[in-house]
Amino acid sequence: MKKLINDPRAVVREMLEGHVALNAGQVLLDGETVVLRADLGSPEARQVALVSGGGSGHEPAHAGYVGAGMLHAAVAGDVFTSPSTDAVLAAIRATAGPAGALLIVKNYTGDRLNFGLAAELARAEGIPVETVVVADDVALRDTVEPARRRGIAGTVLVHKVAGAASAAGLDLAAVAAEARSAASAVGTMGVAMGACTVPGGKPGFILAADEMELGLGIHGEAGVRRARFASADAVVDELLSTILTDLVPPQGARVALLVNGLGGTPSMELAIVARKALLLLQSRGLQVARAWSGNLLTALEMPGVSLSILVLDDARLARLDAPTAAPAWPGRGRVGESLPVRPFMARAPAAAAPSPTPAGQAVQREMLKIAEALKGAEQQLTDLDAAAGDGDLGLSMARAAEALRALPDAAWATPPLALTQMAAVLGRAMGGSSGPFYATALMRAARGLSDQPTPRDWANAFVAAVASITELGGAQAGDRTMVDALLPAATAFLAALDAGTAPAVAWQRAVQAAQDGAAATARMYPRLGRAAYLGERVLGTPDAGAVAATVWLSAIGPT
Repeated sequence: MKKLINDPRAVVREMLEGHVALNAGQVLLDGETVVLRADLGSPEARQVALVSGGGSGHEPAHAGYVGAGMLHAAVAGDVFTSPSTDAVLAAIRATAGPAGALLIVKNYTGDRLNFGLAAELARAEGIPVETVVVADDVALRDTVEPARRRGIAGTVLVHKVAGAASAAGLDLAAVAAEARSAASAVGTMGVAMGACTVPGGKPGFILAADEMELGLGIHGEAGVRRARFASADAVVDELLSTILTDLVPPQGARVALLVNGLGGTPSMELAIVARKALLLLQSRGLQVARAWSGNLLTALEMPGVSLSILVLDDARLARLDAPTAAPAWPGRGRVGESLPVRPFMARAPAAAAPSPTPAGQAVQREMLKIAEALKGAEQQLTDLDAAAGDGDLGLSMARAAEALRALPDAAWATPPLALTQMAAVLGRAMGGSSGPFYATALMRAARGLSDQPTPRDWANAFVAAVASITELGGAQAGDRTMVDALLPAATAFLAALDAGTAPAVAWQRAVQAAQDGAAATARMYPRLGRAAYLGERVLGTPDAGAVAATVWLSAIGPT
């Protein structure tokens, strides 16, 4: 996998240098891969120092949580490798005053050994040190005893609780007690849609296109089990059911939710996951007092997500709400009691429409055939659009098909009403530029139609519709757009009718002209739309919008 690095051996140091350069409240400890708060002050006046860390590759953890109200120091090892005992000890020495230091350790063997030995060495030097181990991975509930579970994203919440306790002036024993209590009240489980790759290495596992990895850790390793790929809602149900079975929060309990991206999951998908998680928790009788979503403790570029649930009481909620200057903390996390939806201010309802006329019914039949054709062409249009655009045309046309099918019978009362109603729904359903183009064309076509249009009326309406597209978008024949299919079709249909050709034959000539025009776009240099940004790279592939036009034109069969 390509990675934007220099030397794999220098990744951690260069990453930390860039991180502290961007965050004025942090400094890098000379000679060590340790990030410190810049405002530590004199040792005698220091609060209990919070020190955490682990292997790199989990950014923004752990350096992103260094700041007032959270960590005093973060110790970074090599990618997915525990930091050395010397580095941890250096962090303790740099941050701890008479109040001592609390080490927050994720439950991995290397971390426990190196942080544990550093704690012993610090105590031998007279520095008070306590250690809290986070083992929140509930995916291992049927595999190992609780004390041997891995520490994963729930650790971020423990950092916040302990950091606020330290900032409040509590002594070492009290801060450690709050951190241990939080660690025992949090459960996490993750899922991955693919592996990650360490710099200079190979993916940790390989998934088929229809597989996902459930219950994995944060070091690129495989999970507890492999399962068939499922929808976001099904994944959330699986993760939360496991977490809640393990935590067993009482009915009506307040909880905090953490939706954590593993590095390669877009915010869009995290929001979809958060939506379902909030609804599911509420349906289980739990009060979601706080919720956050984002990349908080990652596994390099792994596509996946983990969910963490922290059971709250008044004191723990106050710790989560306490201020912090840590740059990666995601904010207040306040959520509404239910999904906030503002009522849509619709127009006053129109008078009841009459039953469809035979001409209106004929339009409905043809439009349903169009809907079927567009749905069937979804993948073809997606592939064509991806070659020269953003790949959304197939989905957009599928949404158009669904919108057409959903129109009530009353919408088809007459041809002009039918086209107007189609324009209204397609303008909303279709994304990008397609929606406005088709909505405008349908509105223009409807304007000149009677309730009982003749074939010539339809031909004139078709010509007017195409003219409206060129007026709206500026495209002309030869620009490599849908116009290159629609304009020849409209022209051929009208010309054939003028020559006395039967309407059905005239329409077949129109369809053939559209298909020829769409095929010709493969040889056209793009001058408009996203394809224009790619220039010659799109040559050889026909325009997706033009091909889409041939799909629905071919579905129509006038008699």
